[in-house]
Amino acid sequence: MLKGIHPLLTGRLLTYLDAMGHSDAVVVADAHFPAERLASRILELPGLTSPDVLRAIRTVVPLDDAPALDLMTSATGAQLPVQDELIAAAGTTVAGVRFVERHAFYEMSAQAFLIIRTGETRKYGNALLRKGVVTADQTLAGSGKTP
Repeated sequence: MLKGIHPLLTGRLLTYLDAMGHSDAVVVADAHFPAERLASRILELPGLTSPDVLRAIRTVVPLDDAPALDLMTSATGAQLPVQDELIAAAGTTVAGVRFVERHAFYEMSAQAFLIIRTGETRKYGNALLRKGVVTADQTLAGSGKTP
């Protein structure tokens, strides 16, 4: 265990997140998502919900510029409760979200640096976020050093 690291962030997940560059994407996918077919790198976290995993990732990964978050458009086009939770977990607002048609979301996901398949059973519990720039003041936060 590491001090100050969210307990859901495993060593392997931290390694992947650290290796990501600016604008690289990570997909947090529900249990229905075709992750095995689409992923070049995959990590399974079957006992966790998508919002919980996204919330943990956001403790160490800043969001890129707009769109901050991509979500899959539901079959009805309505925003679902799981999507509300994903938006809150990302620390953004609906204005920072782009809703993407399902097959377009799959195409975007196939280009992602990493797909994390969760145990989320609610439909459309999928989110794609791009890593923003980590600034010097963020890397030194809590270290007692100044930039």
